[in-house]
Parts: sequence; structure tokens; C-alpha cells
Amino acid sequence: MVPRYLIDFSLNELPRVETDVMVIGAGIAGLFTTIRASEANRVLIITKPKSLLESNTRYAQGGIAAVISDEDSPDYHLQDTLNAGAGLCDHDAVEVLVHEGPAGVKDLIAMGTQFDLENGELALTKEGAHSQRRILHAHGDATGAEIVRALSEKTRQNRNVTIWDDHFVIDLVTANGVCHGAIVQKPDGQRVFVRAKATVLCSGGAGQLYRYTTNPEIATGDGIAIAYRAGAIVRDVEFIQFHPTSLCYPGAPRFLISEALRGEGAVLRNIKGERFMEKYDPQLELAPRDIVARAILDEMEQTKSTFVYIDITHEPAEMVKHRFPNIYEFCLNYGLDLTSDWIPVAPAAHYMMGGVKTDLNGETSIKRLYACGEVSSTGVHGANRLASNSLSEAIVFGRRIIEHIRTLAPLEETPEIEERSHRPEHPMQAIVEKRLKLQKVMLRYVGLKRDAVGLEKGLDELKRQLKIYETCLTKREEYEFANLLTLAMLTTESALNREESRGGHYREDFPEKNDLVWRKHIHLQRENGITEERIHDVLRKS
Repeated sequence: MVPRYLIDFSLNELPRVETDVMVIGAGIAGLFTTIRASEANRVLIITKPKSLLESNTRYAQGGIAAVISDEDSPDYHLQDTLNAGAGLCDHDAVEVLVHEGPAGVKDLIAMGTQFDLENGELALTKEGAHSQRRILHAHGDATGAEIVRALSEKTRQNRNVTIWDDHFVIDLVTANGVCHGAIVQKPDGQRVFVRAKATVLCSGGAGQLYRYTTNPEIATGDGIAIAYRAGAIVRDVEFIQFHPTSLCYPGAPRFLISEALRGEGAVLRNIKGERFMEKYDPQLELAPRDIVARAILDEMEQTKSTFVYIDITHEPAEMVKHRFPNIYEFCLNYGLDLTSDWIPVAPAAHYMMGGVKTDLNGETSIKRLYACGEVSSTGVHGANRLASNSLSEAIVFGRRIIEHIRTLAPLEETPEIEERSHRPEHPMQAIVEKRLKLQKVMLRYVGLKRDAVGLEKGLDELKRQLKIYETCLTKREEYEFANLLTLAMLTTESALNREESRGGHYREDFPEKNDLVWRKHIHLQRENGITEERIHDVLRKS
């Protein structure tokens, strides 16, 4: 159904580039891993945008979670993460995160990241489902942009790093379960084989699966799709996190309204002006994201509205402007004053908890292929990511990946590989139309609420697009659509298979969580189909 390679090629006929480490993607995971890898390796970092500054990380507002305060502890952070993950977190992976996160933050500071300070100490805030103030932030609500600024500057200055921007990784090259590198398309359309001792996927998430998302246009799930085609195990992709509060206003994009607003006292109101979270969870507005998002959806359905309001007007105006300068300015551009107006918001696709399965060293089921950041499934997030754990995960496992790469022996000779499917046709229908149709299918049938009838219908509609794999693809938008289609089908199949509700996956026909049957991961592999992995260790330890 999904082919091994998207294009026809002969490896021996392609120009060849050699490097020690190839990093695919330039968000926090890619930049941080590149910098650490360059200490002992030649590194090639490949990014499809024309700038190192463009990534999901850039749009991260809230911050990065780490145990900094004396009042906090790794045990508190561990328990909060396990609670949010709804029984599917890997206990050992969470232990790694909470204990190694503070050292990762120190690395970021050493690399030039300037976090906000209060009285000479790192400023900390609180977000949904956190029991303590442990969220570091920068320039109020521009944490991701500050991290990318610092890391991209350090990357550009590094003599051991070669940067290929505006390039596209089409497929990984593997032989006998080992990754040898990737086939890359240059801006002029030329294809090259990049051979690397180690390949690190840091390609981010897949918000573009949905019509409404907080993610930028580049978030098309490329890394998960190319890893799946290469034979890697993909895990838990039914768990999509919809951020509860994205701006929902005529003429404005679905701009993220950070969870940190609720951490600083903002409340949610329906269109009648009524607070409603007390009906859904004792943690009110600071409940886990899946609970808040579905509560908002319920209120929208009950009031026949397309939005609810977030209200922080009761807090001092100067505090709001100082703490959330970017959100304040963005809303003001559309005639909305955060200090005096209720801001209309609605849920939007935000983060994929699943991804390419890795071990605690960040290595996938394919040797010499690693995954870091949102593209990965380390086991940290379980069924629902705890706010601000994603940036922490990227630096913690980025450090571990580089430590493991240092143990690798030289790469064996790459065998001759050919793919001759003789794809004769070019896509007929405009890719932009195909992409919009896919996004509408995912929104309608694989969104915040799901059921078997809708999932089956959605899968049938997606399969009608399979002809794309039989055509001759040459452009970035064509590769992106092929990747989105792969991931859309995997997400829908996983959601159909999991007959329960848990975290970011909610089935109206199976509304209860079922630990007896479903406390397990769903694996998808191109050659082996769907398999399951029972979580014995988590049951024992937690």
C-alpha cells in the first residue's frame, strides 16, 4: 500500500556526499543535537525552510519544564508527567526526563539562551497539570523564538557544521536493518545520496494533518513517514493533542494563546459569559489539555458557537503586557485588547504524542537511525503530553543520542540499491486541493471526538488518494502530501484499533478508559502491520 521509496533511483548513479552525522530538521531538537554532535563530528544539518529560524519550536510560547526551584523535586515532576500521560508513559523515560532536564537547561543557557529572571533568579511559572512552578520562559511568551535564535547563531558559527537549507529529504537509505543515510533533493531539483555514520530525525510534528492547527505550514509529518517507509516502528500516533486555546477570530490565523495565561489566572467562559470548567474537572482551567479541549468543544456544541472566551481582564494590565507581550501585540493587530477584552478561542491541532519509537538512547528500531523531538516516541508523553515537557524532551534525548553516537563503529560499505517502479504519470489533481481534502477528512473523522463509523469512513476516503504513490513525484509539495497521506492513514488506523478513550484519543462509542485491555502501545510497521506492546513495567512501578 505504502511503497518503500517515493521515487525511482539507482544509488550508484546519484552524486554522493559523506558526513559523520546527518541531522534532519532545525527546531530545538535539530539545532541542539547538531551543536553537541559537532564537538567530535562533521555534521550536516538539513532543513526544508530557507531559514534555520523556521520551525515548530519558534512558535512555542509557554516555556520549558525543568526542576529548578528548591520547592520542586524530580518526584513531583515525574508524578505530574505520569498523571497527564494517562497510564501510557514509559516510567524509565520519564525518570530520564525529570532528572536530566535541569542539566539540559544549563546547556541551553551556556549556548546563549536568555531566560527571564526575577530578582536575579530564573523566573518560573505554572501551567496546566503541573503541581509546581517549573516553567522557564523567555521574553515573556517567546521562549521558542529565543531558544531558536540562540541555537541557530551558535550553529552558524560552527566550523564543523554544514547547513543545507531549502533542501528536502525524500527517503532514508537502509540495508539489513541499518541506516546508511538519505536521498536529498536540492533547491534546483538535483538529488544526492548523503551517506552518514549516524542519521538523526529532528523533523518535528504533523499539525498540517488538520485544517486548524497552531503549527506552521512546514509541519507535514515527513520524518515519521520516511521512517515508516524505511521499516521503523511507529508508535501511538492515535494520540493527537489539540491545544485548547487557539485564537478563533475572523481574518486571523489560528494563533496559539499560551496555556501560561491560565497558569497566571486566566479563566474560560462560554459565549454566555459563564465559567464552565468546574463542571468538567476539579483542576478547572489547569486540567490536562485533553480535558480542557473537550470541555471547550462541549460548551461550543451546547451553545451552538464556534468559540469560547479566555478572560484575563481581572489581572493587572501591566502584568499581562509584561508577561505576554507577543500575544498582547498579536491580538491588538486584530482589534483585540488582552487586558480589557475576552479573547475568542477554540481548540486546534497542536502536538503528536506518538512518533518513531526509540529506546532511551534515542535510537529507533533501525540501527544508526535516531529520532529526537516531536518526531519521536520516547515514552515520555504517554497518551497526553504535559505542558512544556516537549522542549525538555528534545534536549535531554538529544544529549543521549550524541553520547550513543560516540560508541558507533565505522559504517560498513553501502550496498548497491535500486528502486525501479517505473512511475509514469505526474499527479493530475492540484496538490493544494488534495491536501485540503485530507485535512477536512482528518478534522471531521479523526479529531477531538471519534467513533468507528467515522474512522472507517475517513480511512476509506484517505485510501482513495493512494494513487499518489504510483505517480512520478518531483516537487516538495508532492512529497509533503505523500507523507501527510501516510501519516493520516496510520493515525486513523491506530484510532480505529484503540477501542477506548484515553488522553488525546477520545472515542464516543468507547468513552471509558480500559486499563485491563488497553494499557498498551499500538505499533505500526510497514512490513508487519499493526501490533501491540503491553505495558508491564509501568503497571509495576507506578
